[in-house]
Parts: sequence; structure tokens; C-alpha cells
Amino acid sequence: MVVDEFSEAIREFEHDGETYKMADLTVLEEEGLCDLEKLPVSIRILLESVLRNADGGQIDADSIRAAASWEPDVPDAEVPFTVSRVVLQDLTGVPAVVDLAALRSAADRKGVDPTVVEPEVPCDLVIDHSVQVDHFGSADAYEKNVEIEYERNEERYRAIKWAQQAFDKFNVVPPGTGIVHQVNLEHLGRVVHEREEDGEQWLVPDTLVGTDSHTPMIGGIGVVGWGVGGIEAEAALLGQPINMSLPEVVGVRLEGELPEGATATDLVLHITEKLREVGVVDKFVEFYGPGVAELSVADRATISNMAPEQGSTISMFPVDEKTLEYLELTGRDPDHVELVREYLEAQGLFGEQEPEYTETVDFDLGDVEPSLAGHKKPHQRIPMGDLDEHFPNLLREEGVLGAGGEPAISDGSGTATAEATDAGPGLALDEKVPVELEDGREVEIGHGDVLVSAITSCTNTSNPSVMVAAGLLARNAAEQGLAVPDYVKTSLAPGSRVVTEYLERADLLDDLEELGYHVVGYGCTTCIGNSGPLPKPIEDAIDEHDLWTTSVLSGNRNFEARIHPKIRANYLASPPLVVAYGLAGKMDVDLETEPLGTNDDGEEVFLEDVWPDAEEIRETIHDAVSPEMFAEKYASVYEGDERWEALNAPEGDVYDWDDESTYIREPPFFQDFPLEKPGVDNVSDARALLTLGDTVTTDHISPAGLFGEELPAGQWLSERGVPVHEFNTYGSRRGNHEVMMRGTFANVRIENELLDGKEGGYTVHHPTGEETTVFEASERYREADTPLIVMAGEELGTGSSRDWAAKGTDLLGVRATIGKSYERIYRDNLIGMGVLPLQFDEGEGWEELGLEGDEHYAIEGLEDGLEPNAELTVTATDDDGETTEFAVTAQVDTPMAVEYVENGGVLHLVLRRLLREETN
Repeated sequence: MVVDEFSEAIREFEHDGETYKMADLTVLEEEGLCDLEKLPVSIRILLESVLRNADGGQIDADSIRAAASWEPDVPDAEVPFTVSRVVLQDLTGVPAVVDLAALRSAADRKGVDPTVVEPEVPCDLVIDHSVQVDHFGSADAYEKNVEIEYERNEERYRAIKWAQQAFDKFNVVPPGTGIVHQVNLEHLGRVVHEREEDGEQWLVPDTLVGTDSHTPMIGGIGVVGWGVGGIEAEAALLGQPINMSLPEVVGVRLEGELPEGATATDLVLHITEKLREVGVVDKFVEFYGPGVAELSVADRATISNMAPEQGSTISMFPVDEKTLEYLELTGRDPDHVELVREYLEAQGLFGEQEPEYTETVDFDLGDVEPSLAGHKKPHQRIPMGDLDEHFPNLLREEGVLGAGGEPAISDGSGTATAEATDAGPGLALDEKVPVELEDGREVEIGHGDVLVSAITSCTNTSNPSVMVAAGLLARNAAEQGLAVPDYVKTSLAPGSRVVTEYLERADLLDDLEELGYHVVGYGCTTCIGNSGPLPKPIEDAIDEHDLWTTSVLSGNRNFEARIHPKIRANYLASPPLVVAYGLAGKMDVDLETEPLGTNDDGEEVFLEDVWPDAEEIRETIHDAVSPEMFAEKYASVYEGDERWEALNAPEGDVYDWDDESTYIREPPFFQDFPLEKPGVDNVSDARALLTLGDTVTTDHISPAGLFGEELPAGQWLSERGVPVHEFNTYGSRRGNHEVMMRGTFANVRIENELLDGKEGGYTVHHPTGEETTVFEASERYREADTPLIVMAGEELGTGSSRDWAAKGTDLLGVRATIGKSYERIYRDNLIGMGVLPLQFDEGEGWEELGLEGDEHYAIEGLEDGLEPNAELTVTATDDDGETTEFAVTAQVDTPMAVEYVENGGVLHLVLRRLLREETN
């Protein structure tokens, strides 16, 4: 029931003989609260949610007025946003299931009906992050990989199936179906929902949060949705509004059209570079202008997908005629598509919009050129023609080559010295080393050689134009007699089964397979670090000669050690360029002027010789893609194959925890749970667990990939009899806090500045000065009852939405982090775990302040509790008694975020509320 003051805004809506309820935004305009045409579309969607859910409780009349108050100079107002649904992927979904199960166990221990813990909004969990490229380059690669996937993840999948039967509104898309964001775009996304509430039919804009940072991809069809950590998603599932400050909204005006030869991938890399320069962190981005009509919905979705790399919370497009055509093409019911049109027209949300924005950015599509991004940041765009200069310069900057191209190593300061490495002789750029593969084939590899060439990720596999282009390029290359070198690991991982269907219908799948790009799985694979092992002789050669080898992938992330721990440089590119660089076998090449290889007659073949014609791409898509294809493939989206059907899962309302399990264990967060919130107070005599530089990603903080027996996580598993080959990945172990907290800050490429240039999860324990692992040091600090802090530079926590980056930080005993700036999701996850994210004043940082990291730290200003954006004082005292005092600001923006911190986390707050409601 909407509060009386705005009850007239709830009206009836007629469509095709059906009567619905809707929250009518035009009523707010009539009452003088806002001018709808001036409000960005995304703000209108937020406003509708607040209006419809304003029952006088957590959301009241003041909340409506606050949301309606948006203007370009954004007022300081808090908005409680209630989403219509939640999407999860399995790496973050399994810990969400574990947390929900733990909440039920906590309620059960308190004598409360455990089913009080129940999702209040629909949820879809798509299993897509676990399949790994163990097998490739063969017709049976997919079957072998999915068989191994089930063997590795059976226990995790059992827990997911338990959740499916234990919770209402909890749906599971089984393995082998597709990637969460592509499934969301092609099937789950509705644009407008028809929902029954209290016996009445409502029309509701489709809005969501997802436990993956690329959730904003759904903005390609005009849906407001963004990535959050599992912690915040679980709270949203349980009915907790997402309390957020009104965002700034940046409008990007598109004009012109893409030139011949430029792809949607090239476009998104340009836009990502541009928006990083503009600075859109914590902001909404909307695209408008005449150029929007020149882009297909698939092109728009490619742009929206990389919102996290751009820095924005969302990057969305308007709903227009092309959107409706896409909905019909992908098998949505025509009557529903017409309902979408009529509802959005009634709300003034359909078609081209030109509202007021906080800031506008002009972008000409005609300026786009073929590009890649690398070597370790998605927004570091490189024109394709510059790669031949980029890579040698990179090796010189990294101290791998000397000024004249001679082999060298770094002396720790970035200066190259012409010496051999400790592991073996270094190589010049043009030198190669012979390697005999396990099957007897002989290859030669050196710096810059492409070891992984992967068509992967929903960023591009959702877009028929670039997938068909890759297939046509493969056909042309094969006809010329070109082949991929034997040292390149090739793979094709479609984001949905529809992709395979239209490639087969167009007779392009055989052409891709001819070059080794066989289907290896329907999941994220290489893009999230599941590239699988390289041949051991190649890994040995990399180690022996300190080789800087490369990967090229059609993904959205290329952070250090993400793609493969042995590969030092990773490049994002369109699917056709992935194939092209796979053929070339190296990245230090200018494909505008240098050949891909030679044909059967010994003649040089250039990229322009095999690049497909734009009209041929369009005709192929027209002939090969149909609505029936989508309808057929998604008709059984929740059923799974015979493996899923045969999987036995626990039953009942309360999960039966197994103390011997190494995959699923009850986390400690809600054990011995007090009904009173712990509050927040000053921190004294703290130590720095790590001091870090700029752009420390969530991959650095909580890696997802493989790990060895020498690391704390591997030691824990070995002690319990798990053989190394069954360790699986950190990502697959996220249901086990014992493994995950031992893996926190354990990326092999993380650099703790307390150490002298050493990489990996190590630190110095104070006051002993002993070097040890981060986990071991944290345990020693815990035994001494010593609180911990972590200090860092700019962009702390950039990257994937990993709740374990915050959970692990909390479990290590870290009370506060202090950085120059934060990525939004990591900051919110810290708050969601009760860890204080603090920010240095402008122009300051731990290095600028002359801190060494071995001081004693005190955080003061919390004796009377925490306030939003509180200004606090940190005092660092060294062993000689000298002090350094500096100001920090708590990056806790809203009163509700303060509540989360004071309760020890958002789920702690929700559990206390549920328990009080049941016991009062």
C-alpha cells in the first residue's frame, strides 16, 4: 500500500482486455515534484521503484520527494531502491547460497522457524563460471570439459540444487547453457514485468542487481541493472532496499556511424578509454543522440557490458523500435513486446530522450579504428597498427629488454641490465627457444608469442556481427591454407547455445574448427581465468627463460595473472582479431602492414585478404538467426542435461553441514550471534597487514584461479588429504571460508610494499620483522589481539564484484582500509562486511606522508559512533615515538550504510531484524 499522500499515483492500466496496476510517474509531475522530460531515464526508473514501494516503512513520502529532487547539480539525497529481481552466477552464487543457508542455521539455533529467511524477489542463478578449458582443439572437447566440470564441482552443484528446492523464487540455469549476462539479455530480461502482488496484477519496470560486475550489460535493452557483491545481492533478495546516494548521470551523445572494418569491440574499447578519461566512477551513464539508431541492440549490449571497465555503475541505452525488434528476434512473445511499448509510452520512457545530464560527452562513431586493449588494463586501448612498437617498448619498460633489444632483467627500479635471469638465459625479442610438446610435436616460442587465443565472454559472443565475422575470417583463412601455430591454445566458448546453432546454420562452425576453435564449453572460461593448463614443456620454457608470452581474448578483463599465471601480457580484441592474432601466433606485429602467414603457394597473406565484407556479415546474420532458434534453445533453460538430472542433492529447510567437506562449510559470520549490534569505536595500536600501490584489483585481493600446495590454501587442503590435482580453483572453493581467507591477498602478482619488490601473498610481521605469508601474519596478530589495517593507492578494489575480497579482508582481522580512491563495488562490499573504507585527503597517501608501514596506527573520531562521510584522524607512531597525524574520510555515504557497519555487516542487520520480528 503506497503512502496516502501519493496514493493517487497508483492507477489502472488496460492492455488487451487485462487490467493492471501501475505507479504513474506523470502524477508526480502534475503535483510539481519534477519535470519528467528533464530527468534521465535511469533516474525515472529509480523514482518509479521508490514510488511503488513507499509503504511508510523503510520507504516513505520523503523518499519519493528525495528521488524526484534529482537535478544536474545532484542534491545530497539518499534513495532506497528496490529491485524487481536478482541474478547470480555460480562463483558468487555458491557463497550466496552458503550465506543464506548459514542464516537459516542461525535462525534455527535461536528456535526461530528457519523459513523466515526466504527470498522476497525472484532470483536466477546461472552456472557459467566453473567450466575450464582442460581440453581444446578437438570435436569432443566440450563433452570432456563438462564431464570434468561435474567431477570437480559436484559438491557445489549439490548445494545449489538444495537451494533450488529449499527457497521459493530461486531458479537455477544448469551448466552447459550459457553465460549469465547473455542468458539475461536473450531470455531472462523482460524490460517490463507482469507481477501478481496481493492478488492484483501489476506492471513493473525490469530492474535488477547481479553478483557480477558486468550485470549492466542488460542496459543494452534499456533495463537498469548493476553489479553488486554477493553480500548486497543477498540483502536485496531478502527484501532490503539498496540505499544509495542520488547518482550523477553522464550523457554520452553518439553521432556518425562506424567505418568499414570497425567492430562493436573496437567501439567499446574506444568508449571505455574515453569514459575512464572523463571519470565516471559511481556515476550512471546514458547514451543518446543520432548515433544510437546506427547501433544494433547487440552492439549496444557490448558497450553496456563494459560499464565496470568504463568505471560507471550502469551504461544504458533507451528502449526504442530496435529494442522491440530485438525482443521479438530473441523469442519474446509478441504480445509482451507490445505491452512493453504501451507501458513505456504511458510513462514517457519510450524512444529517443534528451534529458538534462550532470555532464555530457560527445563521441563520434566515425573515429573508431581497429584496436586492442592491454597489456593488463581493459581501458588501455592500443590501435592495431601500433602493436609492433607497443610490445618492444613494454618489455623495455618492464626491464626485460635493454635499450638495444638485448636480453635483460629488471634491477628492481625498472632499469634494464644486460644480464641473464636467475632461472636461465634471457632472450632477445627476436630469439626463440625450441620446445618439444608432450605429443612429440616441436615448436619454438619467445617473447610476444600468443599462447592463448580465445573467443570467449558475453561481451562479444552475444553479438552475431562479430561472431559471424570471426567465422567468415576463419573460412577465408582456411581457404588460403593458413593454420594456427601448434603452440597456440585455441578455444570457442559461446555465451549461449543459440550462437552454436547459428554458426552451424551458416556453415561457419566447421571453418572455425578447421583452425582449432572448437566449442570447449558454454561459460566464461578464459575471460575469468579458466583458460586451463598450458602444456608443461611450454610452462617450463617460460620459467627457464623468463618469457613474456601473451594471450588474446574477446573478453572484458585482462588483469595481471587473471588469464593464466604464466602469461604476462593479455590483450582484449574482437573475435575476428582473436582469430587473426591466433594465426599470426604473436602480438609484436603490425597486421596492417605485416602478413598473417603464407598460403600453400608460399605467397604472403595479409589481414585485408581474409577480412570479411560487411554486407556478407549482414546477409549471413539475416539468413542464419531467427526467433524460433531462441525459443527452442531457451524452452528448457532450467532443465539441464542428464548429468544435472542425476545429481542427488540434500533436501529440507536447513542445510546439513558436513564438517569434513572441503567445498561447503558453514561460515563463522552468524555463529554465536548476538541480538544486539556491536557498534563501532576507535581503533588503537593497529598494524598494517599490507601497504599497496595503485590499481590493486579484486583479482589481487581474492584471486579466482589455480593455486599450489605451497600456499596456505593448498596447505590446508593437503592436510585434509586432498591431492593437488583436485585443488580446483579459488573460485570453486568460495563456499569454504577456510580456503578463501587463506587465499586473500594471495595473488601471485600482488606486490606488498612492505617487502622489497617481492610478488605474492607475503608480508612482514611486526614487531618481529619476520617475512611470512599474509595469512600466517594475520593469525599471529589475531593471537595477540592486534587490529589490522590495509593501506593502498588509487582505485583500490577495481575489477570483478567479488564479495570474498571483502569477506576475506574481514576474516583476516582487518578493521579498516585506507586508500586514495575505491572502486564502488569493493567499497560497498567492505561496508557490507562491517569493514571501514577510509580515504586519504586529496594529494595525500601513505607514501606521500612518509609512512613505512611498520608503525602503530590509531583511528580516532568514532567514540560517539559513525556518521556518513565522517572525517576521522589517523595517527601513525613509529618505534622511536615519532608520530604522523593525517585526516581521512569514511567512504560510508548514507545512514543505512552506517547501520551496516555498526551491525558488523548488512546480513547481520537483516538477520537481527528477522529474529526480532519473530521473537517479539
